Amino acid sequence: MRCRLNVSTVGMLKNHISYLTSIIIILLHSAFMIVSLRPYLTITLLILTLPQHFLHSSSHVNKMKQTFSILFTTLLLAIKLPPPSSVVASGAGQWQLVHKSIGIVAMHMQLLHTDTVVIFDRTDFGLSNLSLPGGRCRHDPNEKVVKTDCTAHSVEYDVASNTFRPLFLQTNIWCSSASVDADGTLVQTGGFNDGDRIVRTFSPCATCDWQEFPDGLAVRRWYATNQKLPDGRQIIIGGRRQFNYEFYPKSDATAKNTYSLPFLVQTNDPSEENNLYPFVFLNVDGTLFIFANNKAILLDYTKNAVVKTFPNIPGNDPRCYPSTGSAVLLPLRSKNPQFFSPEAEVLICGGAPRGAYTQAKKGTFIGALRTCARIKITDPNPTWVMETMPGGKGRLMSDMIILPNGNVLIVNGAGLGSAGWEFGRDPVLAPFVYNPDKESGSRFEILNATNTPRMYHSSAVLVRDGRVLVAGSNPHVGYNFSHVIFPTELSMEAFSPPYLETAFHSMRPRIVGPESGTKVAYGQKVKVRIDMAGGALVRSLVRVTVLAPPFTTHSFSMNQRMLVLEPSHVTNVDGPTTFELDLTTPGSPILAPPGFYLLFVVHQEIPSEGIWIQIL
Repeated sequence: MRCRLNVSTVGMLKNHISYLTSIIIILLHSAFMIVSLRPYLTITLLILTLPQHFLHSSSHVNKMKQTFSILFTTLLLAIKLPPPSSVVASGAGQWQLVHKSIGIVAMHMQLLHTDTVVIFDRTDFGLSNLSLPGGRCRHDPNEKVVKTDCTAHSVEYDVASNTFRPLFLQTNIWCSSASVDADGTLVQTGGFNDGDRIVRTFSPCATCDWQEFPDGLAVRRWYATNQKLPDGRQIIIGGRRQFNYEFYPKSDATAKNTYSLPFLVQTNDPSEENNLYPFVFLNVDGTLFIFANNKAILLDYTKNAVVKTFPNIPGNDPRCYPSTGSAVLLPLRSKNPQFFSPEAEVLICGGAPRGAYTQAKKGTFIGALRTCARIKITDPNPTWVMETMPGGKGRLMSDMIILPNGNVLIVNGAGLGSAGWEFGRDPVLAPFVYNPDKESGSRFEILNATNTPRMYHSSAVLVRDGRVLVAGSNPHVGYNFSHVIFPTELSMEAFSPPYLETAFHSMRPRIVGPESGTKVAYGQKVKVRIDMAGGALVRSLVRVTVLAPPFTTHSFSMNQRMLVLEPSHVTNVDGPTTFELDLTTPGSPILAPPGFYLLFVVHQEIPSEGIWIQIL
């Protein structure tokens, strides 16, 4: 027997549904305004159609109850706010061509505290596309290609003016390493042939140029890794046929020149090496995490002693050059404002399977690794946790850049082959973003792709406004612009991550104090003042990140280090839109080696433009 609704029942239900629909729309609209919930507009439209469908139905009363149940369930699902990191959506981010040509290939890049980027390439392949000023030339009778070279192989790029100027290199800086001193001087070490024992310095100023110091190193360093130490020195580890490390500068005149590191012998594959440019990170206890090939150790460099051996990475495939995966020390966090005892966690992604380099030399290009491996190096019994990158294929020769909000951008690279001359295929054009705070299985998002392949000898760096500069790519022995699969690439692009979209302008803080370049001491209490003229501040979703800009080459960013500082207080001052954050700087140079750092205020995952601070 059918249940028919009389006029009064229909009217009553119509009023209830109209009232309920209004509440739902208000709630959804509020949620949409707070967190830009675009996907829930569809749900809103669905709810708007339910009353019409219901009133023209002759369903049973039980079916009416089911409809209300569905309606309430939809409401509960719709008003559940997504995590702050939902500002990153698949297919987001924008690419911009910054320069069609900077004249050289960006094999190596370093951002300095003057907001300039020092870029350099090798010097022994012939002429670049940028002339040296004033008739300067490099004369070398031992060069095989060009004995007199009047072109530049290094430039300084000014981010603010979008201009660059040539720099003069006297010796070959190819496949070298570097770090930045506490005073902001770039200290570069090694290279090839006449440059393999050279130390070069660059102190940023309007007219400064490279200074070179012959025999600055104890032994030749080519494909080595540098790590800045708490005392301000740098340790230089490995390099081709160098199974040792040294310090620059030496602690004193009587110090040993080099220290043997058998771990580098153990990780050397005779036909492929796979232990060049080892991944090195300063641990929070002062030891060094060193990863080479598929193995990792903790080294107490003060005693030349291995104090911990980690399990091999699952799968046992190599991740270092020429397999050329990439690695980051994930942002260091502490549960207290004084930043005591943070955990340290390393993430390694991609690379080529074992044997891929040998096969590529024969013309067979094997698919890159799709896996990432993550390990807490401060755990008593650490284990690797494996994850799979999206996109259906692996990637090698990619750069991993820590963004101001603590996410990791994975950009550049190839899907087949190996690092080396002509050994890469299938460029991976779309960057990924990795959110380390999400649950495993949901940490990756695929962002908008570039049109420019960035293969072997490409690089990337973060700049103060939050963009990532991407440049380089040259899989050839010399510059080759035609009749090859991947022509030499002299252009520079800028990738703007999703947090720079105008839709998030109201969430973006602006730092109004202290001034950029401020010096701070270890363990110092600091007040950071921000303006939120664009919108309201959610105090519980504010934090400060402090980032050491890295030296980037061959898919590894040396000395990249971020600390996440939680404000002890957030106070409203000088009007409704100005706030003051009380912070304590890291208490030790073990946590933050002395030097210049970029400081960002992050609100709901949207970072401010950075300011420079110098921690001494």
